[in-house]
Amino acid sequence: MQINSFRHNGTRSQEVTEREKKNRLVARQAAQEGIVLLQNDGVLPLAEGSRVAVLGSGAGHTIKGGTGSGDVNERETVSIFQGMVNAGFQITSTDWVKDYNRIYTQAREDWKKRIFELAGGDAGSMKFFDAYASNAFEMPDGREIMAEDTEGAETAVYVLSRVAGEGADRYEKAGDYEPTDHEIEDLHALAGLVEHIVLILNVGGPVDLQEICRIPQVHAILMMAQAGMEGGNAVADVLCGKVTPSGKLTDTWALDYHDYPNADTFSHQNGDVINEKYEEGIYVGYRYFDSFAVKALFPFGYGLSYTTFDIRGQYVMVNTERVQVVTTVTNTGTDYAGKEVVQIYATCPQAGIPKEYKRLCAFAKTKLLAPGEKQTLTITFPAKALASFSEEKSAWMTERGLYGIWIGNSADDIELCGVLSVAEDAVIEEVQHICPLQQQLDEIVRPDDVAKRMEQAWYKIATQKRINAIPFKPAKEKKKEYRIDDIDRMARGKAAGLTREQMIPMVIGEISQGQGALGAAGIRVPGAAGETSSSLLNENIGAVSMADGPAGLRLVRDYEVNKETDLVYSNGMAGSLEGGFFAEKTEHPDAEHYYQNCTAFPVGTLLAQSFDTALVETVGRAVAAEMEELNIGWWLAPGMNIHRNPLCGRNFEYYSEDPLVSGMMAAAMTNGVQSGKGTGTTIKHFACNNQEDNRMGSDSIVSERALREIYLRGFEIAVKTAQPMAIMTSYNRINGVHSANNRDLCTTVVREEWGFKGIIMTDWTTTFPYGGSESWKCVWAGNDLIMPGYPGDAENIRQALADGRLTEEELRECAERMINVISRTLSYQDAVSYKTRF
Repeated sequence: MQINSFRHNGTRSQEVTEREKKNRLVARQAAQEGIVLLQNDGVLPLAEGSRVAVLGSGAGHTIKGGTGSGDVNERETVSIFQGMVNAGFQITSTDWVKDYNRIYTQAREDWKKRIFELAGGDAGSMKFFDAYASNAFEMPDGREIMAEDTEGAETAVYVLSRVAGEGADRYEKAGDYEPTDHEIEDLHALAGLVEHIVLILNVGGPVDLQEICRIPQVHAILMMAQAGMEGGNAVADVLCGKVTPSGKLTDTWALDYHDYPNADTFSHQNGDVINEKYEEGIYVGYRYFDSFAVKALFPFGYGLSYTTFDIRGQYVMVNTERVQVVTTVTNTGTDYAGKEVVQIYATCPQAGIPKEYKRLCAFAKTKLLAPGEKQTLTITFPAKALASFSEEKSAWMTERGLYGIWIGNSADDIELCGVLSVAEDAVIEEVQHICPLQQQLDEIVRPDDVAKRMEQAWYKIATQKRINAIPFKPAKEKKKEYRIDDIDRMARGKAAGLTREQMIPMVIGEISQGQGALGAAGIRVPGAAGETSSSLLNENIGAVSMADGPAGLRLVRDYEVNKETDLVYSNGMAGSLEGGFFAEKTEHPDAEHYYQNCTAFPVGTLLAQSFDTALVETVGRAVAAEMEELNIGWWLAPGMNIHRNPLCGRNFEYYSEDPLVSGMMAAAMTNGVQSGKGTGTTIKHFACNNQEDNRMGSDSIVSERALREIYLRGFEIAVKTAQPMAIMTSYNRINGVHSANNRDLCTTVVREEWGFKGIIMTDWTTTFPYGGSESWKCVWAGNDLIMPGYPGDAENIRQALADGRLTEEELRECAERMINVISRTLSYQDAVSYKTRF
């Protein structure tokens, strides 16, 4: 096979490519489908061409996504102001937006100056990235809103924006989780100037809406999250009624932050960013709010529409492996077509293992239904969805008793449609114990009498509805068998013939050419996150380039190449952040310009709010097309950690508080990306990366049951459903052991239990002196690739081999897996879809 040179990546022309045009359409559709209508007193949709005031920090500078590795250097971003102009609205606040532009520009320059001062002027160091991550840009206040800004308008659209990103958690303070005094003053001023206020939440996660919701003129609220480069157009499409909103929340929005069970102990909230005790156990998100009868502002799965729907559960059927629910959905409105999300929940027996009141088992989205139109859906889920993990028996079990099957369109709006009766305890899967606690953990407990009362209440509903229990005898889960192909045989044979010194570079990222640690550690693709070793090029084992995500590919937008020497002029990390905002603006007369314009898709949370796996797979295919064009083999995405607390700074990258939603969305994205020619995903961060403050030193102290049911379950679904090419371990420790050095996770769970066939890589710099992980232990644990590579990694591995801590066979297994997956990746011209293997 011939190795691609990938020389001079990108295009020479700034002209918009066909790929860019196609992918922008996908980005716009994805944003449309994920926007959630939280409140509407009839003001929406707005009349076409109506006079509207558009104000607030995000009006002209709408935030497309988060910062850090989740950023994308796109060609342009459409703001809400521009999107509404494009949609034909008459905007009355143009002068206010222009004035805000000047304030914003100065605030950005002041912020840049501060970051450079904190970093000592070095834009390529970890000190610079730490300063950048720990001092997120805060949207400045605009000038006072005056009567002329709303002249002739009955409605004002106010955009509340928040920045969040990698490396730091959010705070329970004004300007972050809480609104600022200036924002409240703006809204009160508007209440005296217009009849209707439409609040747009351009945020990465929940914010406190208590005070805002008390303003009578706030008649509509849209949660747009961070909707990518086409966010402004997508919001305008929803505001004018061109698109009927169909998104649903993937998190529970509390009335008060302190309603969350870990509100006072999460991250910096208690002053301890080292020991993070998961005392809520399995009671995360709606599982807590339901089980402890805590009223939410907006429940999980909630979202309004411009039309109405009737969801009728027709019948429930079972076999030993699956449960099937058949339902008919009717658009009962008269004016608007729309889509509805059908959600299936189960209540499990409350005797035996303590359980949450209910859990999501399946979901499905309808097609676009015209007024009066119906659609019948058949929704299935596996028996394991009803199982709980028994720490005593080290097994997933469905305990004897009655299981209620509920159907509806949110966690709070459901109807009982079936009852299953399990006659005796059944073991679904037996596993080994993993990740034992190293210190005491006191999990919250729901009183037995409360659980019993809630159970008796739904029994009564079943009796009133005359629902007869269906006998259900679940069988053990079957392990999927994977066929051995020619590449498997080739990889084994080639690995068997390698010496120690040939194998060691294969498990370390390419460090031979002195690339940086973050942001621009790639060599062949400017701005790529890193590459695998090129040490076996003579054996036709090419180096794979990787790009950060998960809202698109993060590469430098443009770079220069010396015409005579082929030297690449690149600004490294500074060029890869914020569209090159921190980079020195210099042009070289002896150079040719190259462009790598990538698509900024909506963030993970918004994609998941679509509840549309087919749409997310389409986004994945669009990403794959970009990867093929820009020579990226592995995308360091999707991120799929659980939204354990709304203050996690990186929640925007992740999908949901629910493991099923997280797993299904990651599987859909993986299926889309891996339908390309040799393009693959890297699901991350495995596992319990639920805190950004002190992320390399924090210890997630969690019970095995909560670990398996909440924090590993989504990864399990993604692996078993879609077989991603790669998994990335997290920085943090889990019960005292760094994830990259954790054999329980990397070998016992992922490979032996789940049947994972890809490679596992570390997160960046975890084996650096400050990272906490040992190089040889990564290999011993089954973590195949140390990224981006540190000069001491090779010697550390040699010493462990010499003194017997690491065996040559363990090293060879990692090398074999690397050869295997690389041979299916875009390092080859004749790469084929990874999906064809499974």
